Amino acid sequence: MLLVAAAVYAGCMISPPSLMDDVDAVQAQIARNMLASGDFVTARLDGIPYLEKAPLIYWLIAGAFKIFGATDWSARIPMVVGAIALAWLTTAFGIWAFGRRAGFYAGLCISTCFGLFLFTRILIPDVMLTASIALSMWAFLRAIDEMEAHPRWWAFVMAASLGTSLLFKSLVGVVFPVAAALIYLGWTGQIFRRKVWKSLHPWSGLLVVLLIAAPWHVLATLRNPPYFDLTMRSAAGEYHGFLWFYFINEQLFRFLNMRYPRDYDTVPRVYFWLFHLLWLFPWSVYFPAVAKLSFKPVDRAGKTRLLALCWTGFILVFFTFSTTQEYYSMPCYPALALLLGSGMAAGGDLIRYGTRVLCGIFIATAAAVLTLYFLAWNLPAPGDISSALSSNPGAYKLSLGHMEDLTIASFAYLRLPLLVAAFAFLVGAAGTFRAKGQRAFLAVALMAILFFQAARIAMAAFDPFLSSRPLAETLRRAPPGQLIVDHHYYTFSSIFFYTNRTALLLNGRFNNLVYGSYAPGAPNVFIDDGQWKMLWLQPERCYLVITREAVERLKKLVEPKLLTVVAESGGKLLLTNHALLTNHAGVE
Repeated sequence: MLLVAAAVYAGCMISPPSLMDDVDAVQAQIARNMLASGDFVTARLDGIPYLEKAPLIYWLIAGAFKIFGATDWSARIPMVVGAIALAWLTTAFGIWAFGRRAGFYAGLCISTCFGLFLFTRILIPDVMLTASIALSMWAFLRAIDEMEAHPRWWAFVMAASLGTSLLFKSLVGVVFPVAAALIYLGWTGQIFRRKVWKSLHPWSGLLVVLLIAAPWHVLATLRNPPYFDLTMRSAAGEYHGFLWFYFINEQLFRFLNMRYPRDYDTVPRVYFWLFHLLWLFPWSVYFPAVAKLSFKPVDRAGKTRLLALCWTGFILVFFTFSTTQEYYSMPCYPALALLLGSGMAAGGDLIRYGTRVLCGIFIATAAAVLTLYFLAWNLPAPGDISSALSSNPGAYKLSLGHMEDLTIASFAYLRLPLLVAAFAFLVGAAGTFRAKGQRAFLAVALMAILFFQAARIAMAAFDPFLSSRPLAETLRRAPPGQLIVDHHYYTFSSIFFYTNRTALLLNGRFNNLVYGSYAPGAPNVFIDDGQWKMLWLQPERCYLVITREAVERLKKLVEPKLLTVVAESGGKLLLTNHALLTNHAGVE
């Protein structure tokens, strides 16, 4: 079943229709820019230094591009490998701690939970960071285990994974596992034992961490001066080099919610905690059984459960006092999966009750999905799904916020995924109605696998709304001309990937690109309405990518007949200032 789940991840992650606008295409384009320029130290977008993030995900994507070519599916290969590695690692950790059955269940939980599937649809390094942190936690326990035959090797593995985590997502990659380990040592009274610290080899471990992570940090500092700036304010129009921005602005000020630009939202704390019931679904129904387990560190199983508790607790408390996104807590998923797998292997009444609850949820959900299917049975589905969606920007701070955009009319575009989802829930209901134990768990996993296929099919319907690829393909076939993108780079980032070209940004000097735009030598790619009007009225051809709603602003600057529509997709337009031979019409 784990192999099946791995195959599902490979199929669902490599075969989404297109790279999406926003961070998805941004990460891929940075990797392509690195590969083209040979500069693997400073990330760049549209020529602007992009100093926010650690580089390892860019390097991995660039490696995939080098081997397989710069395509959307090859950009996802590191994510696929990371998800499969995480499932395997959680399974191996569970087998070592609790035995084969519990380890298998832990791997089943992590590989088929909804949260991991949802948060690996986009190119963010969190699944790889999660695998690296899980490895460091397992290595920590094995290094201090008195029965371990090779403690020094595991101390090295722990240090190497910490150094790797630094290159995936900066300081949190070290803070999370180190804090969890220290809390565990303090709880068990081992924190002052010389033998424990000798087993961990902290000084040689620190050297390993530095050998892995320090070279990039040093080079990035040297190539993006000033080197040392301790300014304790974050303000517009100021540039203090890489070191200040990466550590003070991106780490300290983000934690304190003092960072400029404030280009992120924060999820309400109650949602952040409660949503873990959704992210670990369908397995989260078994959480009550975890409370009956022993957390006494008297054997390997008890030590692992206690470490998992420290591991999860620190991450959740940390983000309770910081700005949060739902996926920020992904590094605690393996710990929760280990606890769930241990509880499921132990069995008992709470596990049986949980299975009954799941059966009821599956029946109710299947009924709801089929109701939506029949409500949309005779509804027309012209064009693409964007024409049937509503707009609720206030909800978009949540990962599933776009669910509020769905209308009954939009389900006419989703008939097939609705049927597949209903079938998945009916399979889950049938498998959990009478079955107990492992048979029920396998039925739940099968339900999740089928549901993920429904989600993948649904993403194809949303492709024109989520990605600008259709506009990019039209632009690639069009006559040459200056490309201009309205608003922020992220809004149409897939345009940059699929055309592999730079563009002028109309009123786009804010959020992620604003800091790097003040770096010495950064290209001036930002224009305002007045400059756009001058370019648009010249004899040379220009193209503009813009949302349909934003066109009204342009009609106040130039005559509508000068806004010739070249292509339209997903509520987005490709305009040109001079009519093409195909005689496209102007914007009305």
